[in-house]
Amino acid sequence: MTYRTWQPDPRRRRTRLTRRGKLALLLGGLLATATAITVLLLLFTGGDAPAPRPVPEKQRTLLIPEGWRDGEVYAAVDRSLKLPQGAARKTAQAPATKLALPAAAEGNPEGYLFPATYPVDKATTVDGLLRYMVATAAKRFGDPRIADGARRHGLSVHQMVIVASIVQAEADTPEDMGKVARVVYNRLAQGMPLQMDSTINYALGRDTVDTSHQDTRVDSPYNTYERRGLPPSPIGNPGDQAMGAAVAPADGDWLYFVTVRHGDTRFTGSYAEHQANVADFNEQRRAAGRS
Repeated sequence: MTYRTWQPDPRRRRTRLTRRGKLALLLGGLLATATAITVLLLLFTGGDAPAPRPVPEKQRTLLIPEGWRDGEVYAAVDRSLKLPQGAARKTAQAPATKLALPAAAEGNPEGYLFPATYPVDKATTVDGLLRYMVATAAKRFGDPRIADGARRHGLSVHQMVIVASIVQAEADTPEDMGKVARVVYNRLAQGMPLQMDSTINYALGRDTVDTSHQDTRVDSPYNTYERRGLPPSPIGNPGDQAMGAAVAPADGDWLYFVTVRHGDTRFTGSYAEHQANVADFNEQRRAAGRS
């Protein structure tokens, strides 16, 4: 018997695919499958391709900072919604808008356009956004602790919003808010005019640390140098911290304060000491002018 040793036939050698070749083959198969599916869809839809899904709109937000006045809020709303200048103010003042303001506000939204971050999209309307702000204020200011705090100080909730707006405008830092609120209550208790520069600025439609003697003689119900008691409305839109300070002020006998420099607000119950602090403030201003 003859034994034959098996030898591979070079003409039948198998071709081995490289990694790149395998990838090309796989992609080709997927492409062919996708094409077949597309053809079937066209056949079953009468030749029309399926409608593309809409791309979701990217969410935008509108930030209203603490202390902004209504004019600043309106301008921000106009910019955010790409409206003509003055559109938001006109809408807020329109009877048809019917903002859910407390009766004591007498239709004035100042103080009730609550500072927060609000979502904005294509469906957002100016009246809807303003109503949202007022509704947020109603929820925050409707907290029972605010009503309880108002009663303790002999005020209405609306008057508490006025106090909080002054605190928001006058305090140099959040830590000073409780002391500023105490100065307001101490002056009210003693029948003293509040003498707050922030209310003068509101009357004059400006925002500055420089108040002249002439400024303090402006004929306005917001002139707390000449008129006693609280101004007739909030002077801005206070946030939670300012309202918290109005509800629970710090303990102290302070009647005066002045911010000599940022982070250095000096509170005192002595007029003579206050005058010395004001002199330091004026010296700081002169030094800044020389530098």
